[in-house]
Amino acid sequence: QVHLVESGGGLVQTGGSLRLSCVASGRSLSIYGMGWFRQAPGKEREIVAAISRSTTSTYYSDVWKGRSAISRDNTKNTVYLQMNSLKPDDTAVYYCAATASYDLGYSRSDYGYWGRGTQVTVSS
Repeated sequence: QVHLVESGGGLVQTGGSLRLSCVASGRSLSIYGMGWFRQAPGKEREIVAAISRSTTSTYYSDVWKGRSAISRDNTKNTVYLQMNSLKPDDTAVYYCAATASYDLGYSRSDYGYWGRGTQVTVSS
């Protein structure tokens, strides 16, 4: 079973950038499709981006297209999420997730393994 730990969250001003990291342990990250999700208070958890096992395919939700980039380094068992042009509406807990069932997962139900999340707060 894979264990995921996120880092890189924090407080940033509107227009700023953050780079989130997710380190996996227990199993090789290369066998999992990976995704980043976020959950704001009172809202459902929603996908931000996803990346396939071999990095050949990526997916971004509409609100993140053009201002985020997901990447992975299987040799370091790490997945990254670069977020730019951040807005107060981006304030949420950001979660890393892994799926052994799909090369590229698009929804929460596609993923079976989750980290505990890292808080991102964007001030106006």
